[in-house]
Amino acid sequence: MLCLTCLGTVGVTVSALARSSAALLRGGRRSLGVKALVNENPLLLQESLPLFSAIEAVHVKDAVSGALSSMESEFESLESRLQQSGDVSYSAVIEELEKLEAPVEYSWGVVNHLMGVKNSDELRAAHGEVQGEVVKTTTKLSQSEAVFKALEALENDGSLEPAQQRIVQSSLSSMRLSGVGLQGEEKERFNANRIRLSELSTAFSNNLLDATKAFSLTLTEPAQVDGLPPSALALAASRAAEEGEEGATAESGPWRLGLDMPSYLPAMKFLRDRSVREALYRAFVTRAGEVNAPLIRQILQIKQEQASILGFGSYAEVSIERKMAPSVEAVYDLTEMLLAKAYPAAQKELQQLTEFATANGFDGAALALWDEELRPYFALDNVLDGLFGLCRRLYGVEIVRSDGEAEVWHADVGFFKVLDEASGEHLASFFLDPYARPENKRGGAWMGVCVGRSKVLDRKPVAYLTCNGSPPVDGKPSLMTFDEVTTLFHETGHGLQHMLTKVAHAPAAGISGVEWDAVELPSQFMENWCYDPATVYDAGMAKHYETGEPLPRDLFGKLCEQRTFQAGMGMIRQLMFGALDMRLHHTYDPRGEQTPFELQHELAERYAVLPPLPDDRFLCSFGHIFAGGYSAGYYSYKWAEVLSADAFAAFEEAGLDDEQAVREVGRRFRDTVLALGGGTAPSDVFRAFRGRDPSPEPLLRHSGLA
Repeated sequence: MLCLTCLGTVGVTVSALARSSAALLRGGRRSLGVKALVNENPLLLQESLPLFSAIEAVHVKDAVSGALSSMESEFESLESRLQQSGDVSYSAVIEELEKLEAPVEYSWGVVNHLMGVKNSDELRAAHGEVQGEVVKTTTKLSQSEAVFKALEALENDGSLEPAQQRIVQSSLSSMRLSGVGLQGEEKERFNANRIRLSELSTAFSNNLLDATKAFSLTLTEPAQVDGLPPSALALAASRAAEEGEEGATAESGPWRLGLDMPSYLPAMKFLRDRSVREALYRAFVTRAGEVNAPLIRQILQIKQEQASILGFGSYAEVSIERKMAPSVEAVYDLTEMLLAKAYPAAQKELQQLTEFATANGFDGAALALWDEELRPYFALDNVLDGLFGLCRRLYGVEIVRSDGEAEVWHADVGFFKVLDEASGEHLASFFLDPYARPENKRGGAWMGVCVGRSKVLDRKPVAYLTCNGSPPVDGKPSLMTFDEVTTLFHETGHGLQHMLTKVAHAPAAGISGVEWDAVELPSQFMENWCYDPATVYDAGMAKHYETGEPLPRDLFGKLCEQRTFQAGMGMIRQLMFGALDMRLHHTYDPRGEQTPFELQHELAERYAVLPPLPDDRFLCSFGHIFAGGYSAGYYSYKWAEVLSADAFAAFEEAGLDDEQAVREVGRRFRDTVLALGGGTAPSDVFRAFRGRDPSPEPLLRHSGLA
């Protein structure tokens, strides 16, 4: 995730900034208090981890603009050297680019991270003030004819390592898709479109955060919250108290519900009052409907125009150029195969659900009461013990909490180091931001890059792991739902690929350079271990937060059974999202009469067993494709899930009860999937681990659809 009141450093050279960045994590962090930064810009002090306590919106413009100016000046010098000397060695091109780009990547990366976890009006304004400048400058670099010609010459250099060869080829492809071959009016329009797209995507994300934050539903009658479990009642009462409702308690109310996941999901699962559930659901599926609906058309129109300028038939074809899937048709083929298996199962599941609801007076709370019984057994600290124990068992790494060695943006954020178990070497670090903060933190969960591994800059990888789990309430620790547990494992999988890379070249280290439809492999793979008895029990992951008693085996059995509960409905939902995304970016005409929402309803006739509401505006909150990196790529979740299920099957075949076998296969997974990053084609990485091409059968079996 790429991503000055001070210093007088607008003119500081990029080489100086690069040297500061190179010292990152090498000599620890500088001991600088806020007062010491009065005359310095913390976004430009890059010899340590980000100084979050000192960073303010006022620092953004001077830091980013100054770094951009220096980068542009250094880049012009690089172009001149390439044109005059003819030196097209890997170090003279790729490594020099890495050095001069590092300060901007660092400062702009921190700003974008804060936009997600500590959003504010001031930060938005500062971000918006320089966003166009960032896009303009980086576009100029990506369209350099001198660099492109140098890369073309490098492509034929037989002395390059395989990872370096991949980096050169990937760089050439990226520059072609960035418009390096464009001239005149087409180039001007293409570049203006890039700036406009970045602005629209940011606006879409901000609108969604605002809409989620703006909605709340205050309930005052006990009958309205009947069925809501104690943990959700406590959270709802604390939210009401925070908003000025004096005397609010879990027992007597009032209670305030919102659209963030820790509040919304328990309400939709357990509330018996259908009118309350309906009000919440309608608010959820219409979030940001009025403000984001017009942005959707604009985004799709611009993307279509960009594809046309580059000579492609659709934006989906542009997207597939950098994916593992060979074509749009291959994506459709996988979708059709999975749909044929999942749709009949989903129809049967709906019938069973309807019969159950009828027999029980539509008392949906009885469907999953045991889910609430699980929460006392999944306190966050215990879950981390289980997660870190699994990492030790599979990958031979020790994860230790190191709070105090890095500044954080919120008191709830933790800092951790990853050490090699055998040698004790410090390999990497990560921040964990576990809880929802609907007032200034966007929803969902993600892994972000703080810094990546780099031989040139002599730095070790640092990741951001961000979740939106249930916060501690009423003096109790964070008691997690099982969905929150699997989400934490998922994001840790992304983080491990970033942190355990063995590729020394930054453009292919960790997740860098990995095709987008393969990047979910390690994350979805990690979710499987949440159903593994050794992971759940041996490291104390699931024990009652008060008594210390382990999770009862009958509840664990229900936990495993629910994995395939309504699996058909869950799969067709994901398949529809992917199909809708692909249709919007491949065959849909954003200037035509059909609205995106009409297309959604059209596809629902084939993919959904329950049609969406007429006023459903789900697309207005589909940030993955309109404000993230998944445009014409949402199918990646299912594509990579085929890979991840087959990867886990290797452990099943070796024997999950055979500790030695699990360790051996785990080390092989670390040395291939987690280590090789973007330096090896993902199909080759998978074959190196599995010894063959992937099969969809394990996914169907794990989903109960075989």
